[in-house]
Amino acid sequence: FMTMPIIIGSTSNWFIPLMINSMDLIFPQMNNFSFWLLIPSMKLMILNLIIMNNINSGWTLYPPLITQNNLCINFIIFSLHLNGISSILSSMNFIISILILKSKFMNLIKINLFCWSIMITSILLIISIPVLASGITMILMDFNFKTM
Repeated sequence: FMTMPIIIGSTSNWFIPLMINSMDLIFPQMNNFSFWLLIPSMKLMILNLIIMNNINSGWTLYPPLITQNNLCINFIIFSLHLNGISSILSSMNFIISILILKSKFMNLIKINLFCWSIMITSILLIISIPVLASGITMILMDFNFKTM
């Protein structure tokens, strides 16, 4: 969840406008906002590390591990939600910028491979993030209401 906003967000802020002959991204403030959402997310992960040493679940939260009675799982789940929001905001900004701000002489066939890869990655991310967020929300509800 943090790789997309950090790697693509930091490099594409200046590299995508260069590739499409544009002055800036279409919503530069939104991209800055999406990048700054990563700081509270990182703070929640560090808070989890201080409180519990780790989340004890690897990449996913399995039902037997949800039975832990601590707030660390809530911190991690909220951190994942912040990362998902950040990814969706930056993905929307990249897609709209590539489609609208490209030069007049440049059609979609003439756009270079880097811009295509960012656009396809962003589209796939926008499709997949709500599914992951709903699964994370379901786990959070099960954890808080003890339905598992």
